[in-house]
Amino acid sequence: MQTKSCVKIKKEWDIVGARQMGRELAKELGFGTVDQARIATAISELARNIYLYAEKGEVSFEIEENMNRKGLKIIASDQGPGITDVSKVMEDGYSTSGGLGAGLPGVKRLMDYFDLITEPGKGTTIVTIKWVRSSL
Repeated sequence: MQTKSCVKIKKEWDIVGARQMGRELAKELGFGTVDQARIATAISELARNIYLYAEKGEVSFEIEENMNRKGLKIIASDQGPGITDVSKVMEDGYSTSGGLGAGLPGVKRLMDYFDLITEPGKGTTIVTIKWVRSSL
C-alpha cells in the first residue's frame, strides 16, 4: 500500500482537481470508463462535503493491493464539525445542503468498501475502495 497523492480541499475549484486526479489514477490502474465515472462521482461527493461542511480538508489516494487484486483507496478527511447523526446522513434522500441527497449513501453504493469515522467537534474521515474487476 502506497500513498499516491493528495488534494487539499479549501476552495470549490479543488473539488474538480480531486475528481480529475482520482479519474486519472483509476484509468492508470485499469478501471473501465464506467468505473472511472463511478469513482469520479464518489470523489466529487466526498470533496464537496468537505468544502460545504468542514471548509477545509483533503482527499488522498492510495493504491491498495491484497489477495491478487488491485484497487483505488480514497480517504476524505477533515477537522470540521463532525457528523452528529450518522444514521440520518446515511438515509437515502437526506440532504442538509438542498442537493439531491445522493450523498454518502450514493458514495457507499458506487464503491466496494465504505467506512465512516466521525467525532462531533473533531472531524470526519471516510475511507472507500473500488476494486479493479478482473477481465477473466
